[in-house]
Amino acid sequence: MLLEARLQAASEPARNAALGRHLLDALKRYGVNSVGFYWPLAGEFDARAAISVWLAAAASREASLPVVKERGAPLEFHAWTPDMPMKIGHHKIPEPVSARVVIPELLFVPCVGFDAEGYRLGYGGGYYDRTLAAWPDSSGPVTVGIAYEACRTPALQREAHDIALDLIVTEAGLYPRPAD
Repeated sequence: MLLEARLQAASEPARNAALGRHLLDALKRYGVNSVGFYWPLAGEFDARAAISVWLAAAASREASLPVVKERGAPLEFHAWTPDMPMKIGHHKIPEPVSARVVIPELLFVPCVGFDAEGYRLGYGGGYYDRTLAAWPDSSGPVTVGIAYEACRTPALQREAHDIALDLIVTEAGLYPRPAD
């Protein structure tokens, strides 16, 4: 049901334009110079245009996309530019040809669904959970979920390894994680 709602929302240009604006607002809010994001799958917001605008505003900024080195391992983020050639990686998802590893300060995470506490529902592969648990910097990145309002749910069932995101971005605005 959430996947169907997301597919419908993703087909509406006005929602995507608003989501792109709010994604840029999130980047401005945190003032970072490096960001990791994801290559869009069916029904996911395509952040490439917004990331390209953000990159163009300052030469010191860098973006990266995830690379799956092996199943069950944490993701590795490799440098990406808008004109970079891509290769097909695991799960038939395009990955940058760049071998330069980037440790992003802010990580955009895809959400199939999300709740008011900042928890997300992913695809069930655990890639982002493993990646965040094994992050090289003990403080970890700022985590920002990207979702459509149609994918909001009152509460998600949580597991011990689930980590609340710092912020959720939708076409309606920014939702910071509630204070503990």
